[in-house]
Amino acid sequence: MAGKRKSDTSSSAPTKKARKQVSVDASDLVASILDEGENFQFPEDDETILEDMLRLARYARSLEDAAEALKPKTKSPQEIQAAAGKLRAVAVSGIQKQMSWKPSCKTGSSKWAYDGVCADPAVFAAMLGLELPIKFKMKKIPIADFENLMGDIQGHARYNTLYLKGDHVNVHWKAEEGTFKFSGSYGA
Repeated sequence: MAGKRKSDTSSSAPTKKARKQVSVDASDLVASILDEGENFQFPEDDETILEDMLRLARYARSLEDAAEALKPKTKSPQEIQAAAGKLRAVAVSGIQKQMSWKPSCKTGSSKWAYDGVCADPAVFAAMLGLELPIKFKMKKIPIADFENLMGDIQGHARYNTLYLKGDHVNVHWKAEEGTFKFSGSYGA
């Protein structure tokens, strides 16, 4: 009985995203100011006022730093193209795995559908050679254009080679969910 094989590669990348810690040093001061509202009394001596102002400034800065750390990082054009290439390869592989022999392959009416996830519209647009912003929810792309963008898509069944058939491939894009769907037909 074979056990699980350990990975040969070492990964120095952290598995969880590090979160910035927000300094709570001034939270008591903020709470007292907000609770008392217009009735808040400033301390008598200037040194205590200056100390409180510095605490509030540090607290505000730590909140800004925490908010900045949570923003998604923008990708460079090279990173977008690399991610689009990976997504393209996965989609083509998924489509090809569905291309198996059926009697309807003789007429070119066997159906395939590939559902994928892509949270970044820039990567999806790069994969399909589109301009941002993506303004459609559904689009029909001619087969020849789709294969020019995605690469040659073929399936194999014994002595036959299976190809995409029909006039077009349907592309559905749900930007709010970050999902997409390609569908079409294939045959011999």
